[in-house]
Amino acid sequence: FTITGLSVSSQKVYTKNGSVNFFSKAPVENISAENNQVMSVLSLPGGELQFSVLINAFHFKKSKMEEHFNENYMESDKFPKAIFKGKIDDLSKLSFTSDGGYPVQVTGEITIHGVTRPIAASGKISVKAGVITASSTFKIKPADHKISIPKIVKNNIAEIIDVNITCTYNQKI
Repeated sequence: FTITGLSVSSQKVYTKNGSVNFFSKAPVENISAENNQVMSVLSLPGGELQFSVLINAFHFKKSKMEEHFNENYMESDKFPKAIFKGKIDDLSKLSFTSDGGYPVQVTGEITIHGVTRPIAASGKISVKAGVITASSTFKIKPADHKISIPKIVKNNIAEIIDVNITCTYNQKI
């Protein structure tokens, strides 16, 4: 998670234009996509974290990949968002007011394609001159979220997808 934010005097900070991207390494062709319409809220006193990702806002290098992703795999008309709700573990090990870098663990639940599963991810929160930044990379298995991959293209899509998320929290609630 990359969180860039405001002073801690605000109880919550948020963004409407965070970024998430994923990468699938496969024998036939690597697949990657990026989405810059991620909405996220971070509660500073408690470390609660929420993300909402519009599925049809993922963009691919090839338009046909984007079409198949939305229509055949993610069914974005039926499941328009992916949602994460969780919390930064052991909040006592970091300070939103002191400059420095803090490794963190985040645990919660992620809902993709209508399937909710527990998830834990490591990341880093950095604070510099009152700006909060956090980053994380984690893995998702499409099969865990009942995303069906037709046999004809099964070798084109990795069984495990690498996901990176970055947010700049530029507004207070």
